[in-house]
Amino acid sequence: MGREFGAIIQIGDILVSEDVVSEYFACDYAACKGACCIEGDGGAPLEEEEALVLLEENYPHCSPLMRSEGRETIDRDGFFTIDRDGDMVTPLCASDGACAFLCASSENGARCALETCFEKGLTKWRKPVSCSLYPIRLTRLTGGGTALNLHKWNICAPAYEKGRREGVKVYRFLEKPLRERFGDEFYDALCAAAEHLSIE
Repeated sequence: MGREFGAIIQIGDILVSEDVVSEYFACDYAACKGACCIEGDGGAPLEEEEALVLLEENYPHCSPLMRSEGRETIDRDGFFTIDRDGDMVTPLCASDGACAFLCASSENGARCALETCFEKGLTKWRKPVSCSLYPIRLTRLTGGGTALNLHKWNICAPAYEKGRREGVKVYRFLEKPLRERFGDEFYDALCAAAEHLSIE
């Protein structure tokens, strides 16, 4: 008889929902064209340093790559806005709801100006951690810990299909950003937990 609710994996002060290690996922950019940068009712969640320091520091490098609507949005709203839950998020363009930091040249799909600058070696910061870790969402817990949950969005259906097809689990697909954000010890413990749950 299966579990009605998924297990919670605890590693230090980090709680990870079971579907992070049980679900299959692999971005299929050819299918979605970067829709997560364009659709949705809110911007990408930001950590405090990202909102208050990193976006402003990196803006001079990425602004020439951005759409005029994006630059106008930053001039009007600043480098971040506050969503209805009281969280700091990237600003969205009023004209189409796309992230303000979208590249102007996006005929083949959405491209992040921040990430493009990083890939060109112009900056040392890639993009908000919430973007790098998607579809994992981070939630700050009252006691000071962090919860990692899987965010399911219909625009990512091709990614879940590709993951199943190729046998790639969410946490395996996101190994690099998970290691960068939480460290090797955390990621190795997560792999051990997945194996213990017979999910590996």
